[in-house]
Amino acid sequence: MKKLLIYGFLFTQLLFLKSCFVAKDYERDEALEPDENLFRTDEVEKQKDTTSVARISWREIFTDALLQTHIEEALTNNLDSRIALQQIMVADAYFKEGKAGYLPEINFSGNVNYQNLAPNSQFGDFFNSITQYEAPVNLSWEADVWGKIRSNKRATQAAYLQNVAGHQAIKTELIAQIATLYFQIASLDEQIEITEKTIETRKKSLATTEALKSSGRLTKVAVKQTEAQVYTAEALLFDLKNELRIAENALAILKAEPPHQPERNSLKEQEIGEKIATGIPAQLLRNRPDVVAAEYELINAFELTNVARASLYPSFTLNASAGLQSLSFSDFFSLNSFFYNALSGFTQPVFNRRALRTQLEVAEGQKEQAALRFQQTLLTAGQEVSNAIYSLSVFKERLSIKEKEFKAYQEAFEYSEELLKNGMADYLEVLNAQENMLNTQLEVVTNKLQVLESSVDLYRALGGGWQ
Repeated sequence: MKKLLIYGFLFTQLLFLKSCFVAKDYERDEALEPDENLFRTDEVEKQKDTTSVARISWREIFTDALLQTHIEEALTNNLDSRIALQQIMVADAYFKEGKAGYLPEINFSGNVNYQNLAPNSQFGDFFNSITQYEAPVNLSWEADVWGKIRSNKRATQAAYLQNVAGHQAIKTELIAQIATLYFQIASLDEQIEITEKTIETRKKSLATTEALKSSGRLTKVAVKQTEAQVYTAEALLFDLKNELRIAENALAILKAEPPHQPERNSLKEQEIGEKIATGIPAQLLRNRPDVVAAEYELINAFELTNVARASLYPSFTLNASAGLQSLSFSDFFSLNSFFYNALSGFTQPVFNRRALRTQLEVAEGQKEQAALRFQQTLLTAGQEVSNAIYSLSVFKERLSIKEKEFKAYQEAFEYSEELLKNGMADYLEVLNAQENMLNTQLEVVTNKLQVLESSVDLYRALGGGWQ
């Protein structure tokens, strides 16, 4: 019996050497390598030797102390993040199960078997009944001849790492959302402040036009036009306050808190702490969590294809059992009650209604789907980086122009108001200059916000935030 077990073990080890012919190792296809022109920008050529800003901690990017506090609270309490952590725990459990696939399965059981024999049965003339006590330990072990167990282990590991990357993607997105909302709130604060000051200014203008009407220098039409401008600004103020309330509530929900007014600093204090360096496209493969997750999904599908292919080949198993067996409980713990047996063999699937072949074809199809999703994720990442780079450049230039435009309208309003008081300008010139000044001032604030948002988008698109 010992020789039989030794020979069986050596035989399975020799067959194990052939496993490489069935289970293949994953290698990234050349078609899935990121193209050097993945980013649509002229700046890439200048930045090929730079390190991507994605490798920099979000604490160095977002330097506002209150914003950092909001981000930390969101990372701790956000419900999507906590759900993702639970999913990682589930994937880790499956991974541990996959790693244990090489180990034998051992079961202990205990039973009492009572049989009442029929008189006409084989032993019915000798026994009326038989009671047998058993306490066996059963062992079952499958040799990983074709690499099926190894591939299943790798598949569960890839699934675990995919979930880890998925959680990192949630962190990256969450940090970007918190920062964007924080900047939006600061922007709305400033727009509300501008609008409130505009209302005060327009009310003073209304008093001036009423005085000029009383002196006969303006008509009632001018007074009503100025009065309408006051109402327009007051209506705008309600809209801005409504937007502010919505943004504040959204920020609170991301932190898993009831809606409330969050602490914040002014828009003038906001800036991005580091220069945004894009690095090179190949860095997206390790910096962007969604790209990393997509490749792990592909690896998982690849290894499951190995598992499905190996299922078409014979499985080699070793089964053994040992324990105590006795017809009398008083003799149950005697040495004479000890028994053992061992059995080794193989099973080759012959006809199973095409189930294994279907399983392989499905696994192959799912692997191709995963490869296409990986490619799509990578292309989308390149698109997002390209869009963010261009938007950041455009909004910076536009902000500079809008600041000059606001200064010109501000001077035009001051000149026209002075000329009106001296009877040298039409009241419509004053109204137009006043309206243009407000709109442009609000656009300047909006442009400042867009610069900040584009910086956040670029940081997120490059994969920053989860480190």
